[in-house]
Amino acid sequence: MVKTRIIPCLLLKNGRCVKGVNFTNHRDVGHPVTNAKIYEAQGADELIFLDIIANSKESLVLLDIVRQTADQCFMPLTVGGGIKTLNDIFQLLRAGADKVSINTAAVQNPEFITQATKKFGSQCIVVSIDYKKNQNGNLEVFIQSGNRATGLKPVDWAKKVQTLGAGEILLTNIDREGTRTGYDLETLRAVSEQLNIPVIANGGVGSMADLKRGILDGHAQAVSLASILHFTNQSVIKARDYLATSGLEVRVDDLNIQVSK
Repeated sequence: MVKTRIIPCLLLKNGRCVKGVNFTNHRDVGHPVTNAKIYEAQGADELIFLDIIANSKESLVLLDIVRQTADQCFMPLTVGGGIKTLNDIFQLLRAGADKVSINTAAVQNPEFITQATKKFGSQCIVVSIDYKKNQNGNLEVFIQSGNRATGLKPVDWAKKVQTLGAGEILLTNIDREGTRTGYDLETLRAVSEQLNIPVIANGGVGSMADLKRGILDGHAQAVSLASILHFTNQSVIKARDYLATSGLEVRVDDLNIQVSK
C-alpha cells in the first residue's frame, strides 16, 4: 500500500515565510531554510514552497532559497510561484527542486502542462488548483493568487490537467485556507475519485483529525498543512504519530511509532 505523505506547505514573500487567511493578511512566520530544516528533522515526507509574489526580482530570491534548502535538506522539494516558461522550470530544478508547481500559466496555456511533462517528466510537474465559491455560490477555479476567476470547475479542470500529463495535483480551497476549519472533503473526494494521479489536500487543517479525514473521507494521497504548524503546538512528528496510531500507512523510519493493527 502506498504510504500517505505529510507535506508542510510554506508560502514565501520577499524571502520570508508568511501565512494568512484566504490568501490575505499575511504574517511573517520565519526564515524558509530554518523552517525547512525543522520540518525535515521532524520527519516530513516532502516540502512545498509557494512564492506568492511573481516578478523577476523575487524569482532570483526564490532560486537562492531553493539552493540553500536543497544544500541543507534531503527531503523532496516542490517549488511554485510565477512559473511561466520551460526555462523557469529548468532553473528551479537545477537549483535543487525535485518538482515544480504551476498554476496560473497552466490555466492560461494548458498546453504548457504537456510541454513541461514531455521535457522534464510528469513526475516533476504538479498542477496547483486554487478554488473558492464565486458570486453565485458555485465553486470556481481562481488564478493569480485567488484574484482572477477562470470559469473553470475544480473537478473538470482537475480531469483536464490529468489528460494533459500532470503527475500530481495540489488542491486548495481558498475559502478554508488558513482558517483551520478542516479540508473541503466533498470537493477533495470528488477530485480524488476522478483521477489516477495523486491529489494533495491543502487548505484548512485545524487538527490532527482533519488530516485523517482528508485521507479516509477525502481519499487524498497526501496531506498538506501550514497554520497548525505555525500557530499551535502541533508538529509533523505528532501528525505522523497520530496517523500511524490510527492505523494509516505512513513512513515511520526511526521515530519508534507504534502502529496499531
